[in-house]
Amino acid sequence: MSDEVTRCPWPSVDPLYVSYHDKEWGVPEFDARALYEKLVLDGFQAGLAWITILRKRENFRQAFEGFDPAKIARYGKRDVARLMANAGIVRSQAKINAAIKGAQLWLDIQEKEPGGFPYLIWKHVDGRPRVNHWHAGSKIPAETPMSVKLAKELKQRGFNFCGPVIIYAFAQAIGMVNDHLVTCFRHSACEKLAAAGPLKMLEEKRARAR
Repeated sequence: MSDEVTRCPWPSVDPLYVSYHDKEWGVPEFDARALYEKLVLDGFQAGLAWITILRKRENFRQAFEGFDPAKIARYGKRDVARLMANAGIVRSQAKINAAIKGAQLWLDIQEKEPGGFPYLIWKHVDGRPRVNHWHAGSKIPAETPMSVKLAKELKQRGFNFCGPVIIYAFAQAIGMVNDHLVTCFRHSACEKLAAAGPLKMLEEKRARAR
């Protein structure tokens, strides 16, 4: 991508951050496993800058076996010790335990609830990404009523490290909300990707299961 394009200011000049902004941030994500991975990584971000997690993301993926919930749900004390000894990730036992518990909850949701984990997340915006029109980053909120409601549901279900601020960052990343500035070249691109086709299929699946 040419450096002449206008971007949101937050990626700075870090090539990894710029690539993440240009290719991933704000793109609607409906894949259940990918949503679990992003939720876990946002949980690990708590108290840290996102670029710190981004630089360690490949290490996280290797350490957590591709963020396969079926594998992570079976992790025991040896796995926790292995992860705690891995200098390539954020070594927080509380966050590691939260990832394991989250995998167990994810499996239960996928197995028992029509639409699975994607529906649990995306129903909070009725399956349609919310397109905002910010002209300055200072106007973008840290949390919203939507993120408060989603965070509350996740916590009630047993997830950890999912407060309203973390969840709003999660929502921005997976395209539930389009918070690219209107001057950013990605704003219009993500707006075009805001079709709710995948969630409509989930709705149909839920309807058939009733």
